Amino acid sequence: MRTKTLKKNKINVITLGCSKNVYDSEVLMGQLKASGKDVEHEAPAESEGNIIVINTCGFIDNAKEESVNMILEYADKKERGIVDKVFVTGCLSERYRPDLEKEIPNVDQFFGTTELPLLLKALGADYRHELLGERLTTTPKNFAYLKIAEGCDRPCSFCAIPIMRGKHVSQSIEKLVKEAEGLAKNGVKELILIAQDLTYYGLDLYKKRNLAELLEALAAVEGIEWIRLHYAFPSGFPMDVLELMKREPKICNYLDIPLQHISDKILKSMRRGTTQEKTTKLLKEFREAVPGMTIRTTLIVGYPGETEEDFEILKNWVQEMRFERLGCFTYSHEENTHAYLLEDDVPAEVKQNRANEIMEIQSQISWELNQEKIGQTFRCIIDRKEGQYFVGRTEFDSPDVDNEVLIDATNTYLKTGEFVNIRIVDATEFDLYGEAV
Repeated sequence: MRTKTLKKNKINVITLGCSKNVYDSEVLMGQLKASGKDVEHEAPAESEGNIIVINTCGFIDNAKEESVNMILEYADKKERGIVDKVFVTGCLSERYRPDLEKEIPNVDQFFGTTELPLLLKALGADYRHELLGERLTTTPKNFAYLKIAEGCDRPCSFCAIPIMRGKHVSQSIEKLVKEAEGLAKNGVKELILIAQDLTYYGLDLYKKRNLAELLEALAAVEGIEWIRLHYAFPSGFPMDVLELMKREPKICNYLDIPLQHISDKILKSMRRGTTQEKTTKLLKEFREAVPGMTIRTTLIVGYPGETEEDFEILKNWVQEMRFERLGCFTYSHEENTHAYLLEDDVPAEVKQNRANEIMEIQSQISWELNQEKIGQTFRCIIDRKEGQYFVGRTEFDSPDVDNEVLIDATNTYLKTGEFVNIRIVDATEFDLYGEAV
């Protein structure tokens, strides 16, 4: 029974998961707005609208659980008459649609990752091809994600992304430049390039790894001042990108390259196509080619068959490499992946303890590297004001995952979205404190 009436025909889009999902939600909202729909991203409860679209994540256990809980919450709200319609899209829906339809029949419709036109139709809107690249951005106005490719051709044993996102498909340079120009006109100054694998960019369209050419074209876009690279792969990395990074000031000296592990035995089982020796050599080449470059990586602990010896190899290597940024996940046993055939034999508690150990090591490394920054001045972009601080970032920091630079707002006024020179006066493991110069 209906208990309250919300604003009729207002669509509330809720996004779970990674930056690629954020991008997809922005494209969906851009299309809806162009069709004259009233749409908001994660609207507050008092004004959330009567039509809900949940863009789900299906990557690992925690993300799947969060997505399922969100669907159940809104299925219940529909049952109680608080909202009228609930639609579900994204990776979880792509991967488990038959199960979800059976278990949560109160959802109006489930859509896969490639069914945007069908989802729009269900929402009473038409898919408009001429809007290619136009989005309703949800990030602070100064930065935006730019998805340069979809899907993945890599055979990693633990990863379900190819099941949910399909084969690698690059977007053309022309389309991406046009999209970047539109973002720049709306005040975006920083582009964060995302894909399942940036290093594969262009192989399908141009028959060669073409990331450097794309970067040159994007660097020529007026108004764009920073270009950041997320999610490269360690084998087949196009080294001409490093030459460009060194000479083109717009390309941040920053690379996010998930390495996952370093024990040769585990790398082989993970089907990563590399070894400890090759990976270490590659990172050395990165640092020699672009001195002062920041490398962010992510690791997986507790993969099937990971022994104490494998973990010790990983720990020692993390200490040796001194990554500027590092995140660590516990292994998640995913159906229909190659690793699912292996026994998930590392107990959950051991996985968590190993992840904690890695992050303790990284915390110390991060603290030491941050102490070295005290007294130095960095060009920072100001993302927002929070409490008594303006919150900014250096070119070595990506939003949401890396260090932030906190500037006391009680005695300084800074404009969000602007670049400011900040002198670092103090530092903790994961934050810097500074003052405007």
